Amino acid sequence: MGGRWYNARMTVLDPLLHSPRLPQFVQELESILDAERAARVRFFDDVREDQKAEFINGEVIVHSPARFEHVATSDNLLQLLKTHVTKHNLGFVGHEKLLISLTRNDYEPDISFFVPAKAAKFTPDQMKFPAPDLVVEILSPSTQSMDRGVKWEDYAAHDVNEYWIVDPGEQTIEQYLLEGGTYKLAVKIQDGIIKSRAIRGLELPVRAAFDAKLHLEALAGIING
Repeated sequence: MGGRWYNARMTVLDPLLHSPRLPQFVQELESILDAERAARVRFFDDVREDQKAEFINGEVIVHSPARFEHVATSDNLLQLLKTHVTKHNLGFVGHEKLLISLTRNDYEPDISFFVPAKAAKFTPDQMKFPAPDLVVEILSPSTQSMDRGVKWEDYAAHDVNEYWIVDPGEQTIEQYLLEGGTYKLAVKIQDGIIKSRAIRGLELPVRAAFDAKLHLEALAGIING
Protein backbone atom coordinates (compact mmCIF):
# COMPACT_ATOMS: atom_id res chain seq x y z
CA MET A 1 0.00 0.00 0.00
CA GLY A 2 3.07 2.25 0.00
CA GLY A 3 2.46 3.89 -3.37
CA ARG A 4 -1.17 4.64 -2.62
CA TRP A 5 -0.24 6.06 0.81
CA TYR A 6 2.33 8.33 -0.80
CA ASN A 7 -0.20 9.61 -3.34
CA ALA A 8 -2.79 10.23 -0.62
CA ARG A 9 -0.21 12.08 1.47
CA MET A 10 0.71 14.31 -1.45
CA THR A 11 -2.95 15.24 -1.84
CA VAL A 12 -4.04 15.59 1.78
CA LEU A 13 -1.01 16.28 3.93
CA ASP A 14 1.25 18.51 1.88
CA PRO A 15 -0.60 21.76 2.78
CA LEU A 16 -0.26 20.82 6.46
CA LEU A 17 3.42 19.98 6.09
CA HIS A 18 4.04 23.54 4.94
CA SER A 19 2.00 25.11 7.73
CA PRO A 20 3.73 26.68 10.79
CA ARG A 21 0.95 25.17 12.88
CA LEU A 22 1.93 21.60 11.97
CA PRO A 23 3.07 20.66 15.52
CA GLN A 24 -0.28 21.81 16.91
CA PHE A 25 -2.16 19.80 14.29
CA VAL A 26 -0.10 16.71 15.08
CA GLN A 27 -0.72 17.09 18.81
CA GLU A 28 -4.45 17.45 18.26
CA LEU A 29 -4.55 14.43 15.94
CA GLU A 30 -2.65 12.32 18.48
CA SER A 31 -5.18 13.29 21.15
CA ILE A 32 -8.09 12.39 18.87
CA LEU A 33 -6.55 9.03 17.94
CA ASP A 34 -5.79 8.19 21.58
CA ALA A 35 -9.43 8.78 22.49
CA GLU A 36 -10.53 6.77 19.47
CA ARG A 37 -8.31 3.82 20.40
CA ALA A 38 -9.78 3.82 23.92
CA ALA A 39 -13.30 3.88 22.48
CA ARG A 40 -12.41 0.97 20.21
CA VAL A 41 -11.25 -1.11 23.17
CA ARG A 42 -14.59 -0.43 24.87
CA PHE A 43 -16.37 -1.44 21.66
CA PHE A 44 -14.63 -4.82 21.65
CA ASP A 45 -15.50 -5.30 25.33
CA ASP A 46 -19.14 -4.25 25.06
CA VAL A 47 -20.37 -5.47 21.66
CA ARG A 48 -22.78 -8.41 21.94
CA GLU A 49 -23.17 -11.40 19.66
CA ASP A 50 -26.84 -10.58 19.07
CA GLN A 51 -26.02 -7.08 17.76
CA LYS A 52 -24.95 -5.97 14.32
CA ALA A 53 -22.53 -3.25 15.37
CA GLU A 54 -19.57 -1.61 13.67
CA PHE A 55 -16.83 0.76 14.81
CA ILE A 56 -16.35 3.50 12.20
CA ASN A 57 -14.10 6.54 12.62
CA GLY A 58 -14.42 6.55 16.38
CA GLU A 59 -18.17 5.89 16.55
CA VAL A 60 -20.12 2.75 17.38
CA ILE A 61 -22.79 2.19 14.75
CA VAL A 62 -25.58 -0.18 15.86
CA HIS A 63 -27.75 -1.14 12.92
CA SER A 64 -31.52 -1.35 13.01
CA PRO A 65 -33.33 -4.57 12.00
CA ALA A 66 -33.14 -5.27 8.27
CA ARG A 67 -36.05 -5.21 5.83
CA PHE A 68 -37.35 -8.46 4.37
CA GLU A 69 -35.95 -7.73 0.90
CA HIS A 70 -32.51 -7.14 2.44
CA VAL A 71 -32.58 -10.40 4.40
CA ALA A 72 -33.92 -12.45 1.47
CA THR A 73 -31.32 -11.10 -0.95
CA SER A 74 -28.48 -11.61 1.51
CA ASP A 75 -29.58 -15.18 2.25
CA ASN A 76 -29.85 -16.03 -1.45
CA LEU A 77 -26.37 -14.76 -2.26
CA LEU A 78 -24.84 -16.32 0.85
CA GLN A 79 -26.19 -19.76 -0.04
CA LEU A 80 -25.00 -19.50 -3.65
CA LEU A 81 -21.50 -18.29 -2.81
CA LYS A 82 -21.03 -20.63 0.14
CA THR A 83 -22.19 -23.68 -1.83
CA HIS A 84 -19.83 -22.95 -4.73
CA VAL A 85 -16.86 -22.21 -2.45
CA THR A 86 -17.45 -25.26 -0.25
CA LYS A 87 -17.94 -27.63 -3.19
CA HIS A 88 -14.68 -26.57 -4.83
CA ASN A 89 -12.70 -26.03 -1.62
CA LEU A 90 -11.96 -22.41 -2.51
CA GLY A 91 -11.74 -20.88 0.95
CA PHE A 92 -14.33 -19.55 3.39
CA VAL A 93 -17.51 -17.48 3.08
CA GLY A 94 -18.71 -15.55 6.13
CA HIS A 95 -21.92 -13.68 6.84
CA GLU A 96 -22.75 -10.44 8.59
CA LYS A 97 -21.71 -11.41 12.14
CA LEU A 98 -18.10 -11.83 11.04
CA LEU A 99 -16.16 -8.81 12.34
CA ILE A 100 -13.65 -7.49 9.82
CA SER A 101 -11.03 -5.57 11.79
CA LEU A 102 -9.02 -3.14 9.65
CA THR A 103 -6.41 -0.55 10.62
CA ARG A 104 -8.87 1.97 12.05
CA ASN A 105 -12.35 0.54 11.66
CA ASP A 106 -14.33 -2.64 12.26
CA TYR A 107 -17.11 -3.80 9.93
CA GLU A 108 -19.64 -6.60 9.68
CA PRO A 109 -20.20 -6.99 5.92
CA ASP A 110 -23.28 -8.84 4.75
CA ILE A 111 -21.04 -11.40 3.01
CA SER A 112 -17.27 -11.82 2.92
CA PHE A 113 -15.01 -14.32 1.16
CA PHE A 114 -11.47 -15.36 2.07
CA VAL A 115 -9.05 -17.32 -0.12
CA PRO A 116 -7.66 -20.59 1.34
CA ALA A 117 -4.35 -19.05 2.41
CA LYS A 118 -6.19 -16.67 4.74
CA ALA A 119 -8.94 -19.06 5.82
CA ALA A 120 -6.41 -21.73 6.82
CA LYS A 121 -5.12 -19.43 9.57
CA PHE A 122 -8.51 -18.95 11.27
CA THR A 123 -8.89 -20.46 14.74
CA PRO A 124 -12.08 -21.76 16.40
CA ASP A 125 -12.21 -18.93 18.95
CA GLN A 126 -11.21 -16.13 16.56
CA MET A 127 -13.42 -13.02 16.74
CA LYS A 128 -11.54 -10.49 14.58
CA PHE A 129 -10.79 -11.16 10.94
CA PRO A 130 -8.50 -9.61 8.31
CA ALA A 131 -9.51 -7.91 5.07
CA PRO A 132 -11.44 -10.37 2.86
CA ASP A 133 -10.85 -10.94 -0.85
CA LEU A 134 -14.49 -10.22 -1.74
CA VAL A 135 -17.04 -8.14 0.15
CA VAL A 136 -20.77 -8.01 -0.62
CA GLU A 137 -22.83 -5.22 0.92
CA ILE A 138 -26.62 -5.18 0.56
CA LEU A 139 -27.87 -1.60 0.39
CA SER A 140 -30.41 -0.22 2.82
CA PRO A 141 -31.50 3.38 3.40
CA SER A 142 -29.51 3.62 6.63
CA THR A 143 -26.26 2.11 5.29
CA GLN A 144 -26.05 3.33 1.70
CA SER A 145 -23.84 6.35 2.40
CA MET A 146 -21.34 4.21 4.32
CA ASP A 147 -21.35 1.40 1.75
CA ARG A 148 -20.50 3.92 -0.97
CA GLY A 149 -18.32 6.11 1.25
CA VAL A 150 -16.05 5.12 4.13
CA LYS A 151 -16.35 1.37 3.49
CA TRP A 152 -15.63 1.86 -0.20
CA GLU A 153 -12.42 3.73 0.65
CA ASP A 154 -11.40 1.43 3.49
CA TYR A 155 -11.90 -1.83 1.60
CA ALA A 156 -9.83 -0.48 -1.30
CA ALA A 157 -7.11 0.75 1.06
CA HIS A 158 -6.84 -2.77 2.50
CA ASP A 159 -6.65 -4.54 -0.87
CA VAL A 160 -10.10 -6.14 -0.92
CA ASN A 161 -9.90 -7.41 -4.47
CA GLU A 162 -13.59 -7.27 -5.35
CA TYR A 163 -16.59 -5.38 -3.97
CA TRP A 164 -20.25 -5.97 -4.79
CA ILE A 165 -22.91 -3.41 -3.94
CA VAL A 166 -26.31 -5.04 -4.19
CA ASP A 167 -29.53 -3.02 -4.39
CA PRO A 168 -32.54 -5.20 -3.48
CA GLY A 169 -34.95 -2.39 -4.42
CA GLU A 170 -33.64 -1.91 -7.95
CA GLN A 171 -32.57 -5.58 -8.04
CA THR A 172 -29.12 -4.76 -9.37
CA ILE A 173 -25.58 -5.85 -8.56
CA GLU A 174 -22.68 -3.46 -9.04
CA GLN A 175 -19.36 -5.26 -9.33
CA TYR A 176 -16.24 -3.24 -8.56
CA LEU A 177 -12.71 -4.54 -9.10
CA LEU A 178 -9.60 -3.13 -7.46
CA GLU A 179 -7.37 -1.47 -10.06
CA GLY A 180 -4.42 0.70 -9.12
CA GLY A 181 -5.57 1.10 -5.53
CA THR A 182 -9.13 2.16 -6.29
CA TYR A 183 -12.35 0.48 -7.38
CA LYS A 184 -13.40 0.53 -11.01
CA LEU A 185 -16.93 -0.42 -12.02
CA ALA A 186 -16.78 -3.68 -13.98
CA VAL A 187 -20.52 -4.02 -14.43
CA LYS A 188 -23.86 -2.83 -13.07
CA ILE A 189 -26.27 -5.56 -13.99
CA GLN A 190 -29.94 -6.40 -13.51
CA ASP A 191 -30.06 -9.54 -15.66
CA GLY A 192 -27.60 -11.98 -17.17
CA ILE A 193 -24.51 -13.52 -15.57
CA ILE A 194 -22.04 -12.00 -13.12
CA LYS A 195 -18.57 -13.56 -12.98
CA SER A 196 -16.41 -13.14 -9.90
CA ARG A 197 -12.70 -12.42 -10.12
CA ALA A 198 -12.00 -13.26 -6.49
CA ILE A 199 -13.90 -16.58 -6.39
CA ARG A 200 -12.57 -18.91 -9.05
CA GLY A 201 -15.21 -20.28 -11.41
CA LEU A 202 -18.14 -18.44 -9.83
CA GLU A 203 -20.71 -17.42 -12.44
CA LEU A 204 -24.15 -16.48 -11.12
CA PRO A 205 -27.38 -15.48 -12.79
CA VAL A 206 -28.10 -12.09 -11.26
CA ARG A 207 -31.82 -12.79 -10.97
CA ALA A 208 -31.04 -15.69 -8.64
CA ALA A 209 -30.19 -13.13 -5.96
CA PHE A 210 -33.72 -11.73 -5.99
CA ASP A 211 -36.09 -14.47 -7.22
CA ALA A 212 -36.75 -17.53 -5.02
CA LYS A 213 -37.42 -19.93 -7.90
CA LEU A 214 -34.38 -18.83 -9.88
CA HIS A 215 -32.31 -19.02 -6.74
CA LEU A 216 -33.24 -22.68 -6.27
CA GLU A 217 -32.45 -23.42 -9.90
CA ALA A 218 -29.04 -21.74 -9.63
CA LEU A 219 -28.31 -23.55 -6.35
CA ALA A 220 -29.18 -26.90 -7.92
CA GLY A 221 -26.92 -26.05 -10.86
CA ILE A 222 -23.99 -25.45 -8.50
CA ILE A 223 -24.63 -28.62 -6.53
CA ASN A 224 -25.14 -30.86 -9.56
CA GLY A 225 -22.76 -29.11 -11.96
